[in-house]
Amino acid sequence: MPAQVVQLPRRRARRPTGSVALDAPQATSSEPRPPSLVRPLPFLSRWYSVDDWGRDETLIRALGPLAWLRWDVSVGGQQHVPPSGPALLVANARRFSLSTVYASWALSREIGRPVRFVGRPDIAPIGPFMRRIGALLSSPAEVTTALRDGELVMISAKPTNHPRLVGAIDHELITGAVLHSTPVLPVATVSAPIGRATRVEVGPPVPRGKLRRGPLAEVELADATQHRLQKMLDELGGSRTGVAPLDWLGES
Repeated sequence: MPAQVVQLPRRRARRPTGSVALDAPQATSSEPRPPSLVRPLPFLSRWYSVDDWGRDETLIRALGPLAWLRWDVSVGGQQHVPPSGPALLVANARRFSLSTVYASWALSREIGRPVRFVGRPDIAPIGPFMRRIGALLSSPAEVTTALRDGELVMISAKPTNHPRLVGAIDHELITGAVLHSTPVLPVATVSAPIGRATRVEVGPPVPRGKLRRGPLAEVELADATQHRLQKMLDELGGSRTGVAPLDWLGES
């Protein structure tokens, strides 16, 4: 008589809590993760915010105290900036003064709206960093797109060595303002190489009048803005360092 094999019932071992069974299907990378691992923590969302144009408000607030140690900015004429909608702000620039940086930050603080400035290079690592602090490329297409999206954009005239002289304005950067009938606001900036006192004065929109059609409309608007900006700068009286030789060199 052939021998029979008797199989005893197997006792299933108990797994410790939190372990995974060997025969259980493993989760694949395509399965959704728990909400706590996918979504940012609610209490961190208000401290970290990067908008669609790459401006990091948290980083600017962190750098603000350092910037105000260098510049003591007083702002005037902020009521001319529209509370909503696009506007092109044109500022004068003294060479190496970083006028668009402190002017845009000071205006953003006063009016509660982000003011983006033009002048970001398209190279790393300077380009990505400047994008985080609100800079745009020096491209007519990018300026036009930002104005079309209802943003406040600040461009600067050609930098000059004279603190009371307004340089030429690139008419190609005004293309977006002409195409979308965006108001153009002159912004006079007054600063000194020595000292912290800095003035930012926003003027009323430049009157358009009867501009020509075609590329000449941009040239005429750029010239009108330059003349209005020069008049504002003359009324402010320029900058004074208090040191006679430096003031004399600035006028030469």
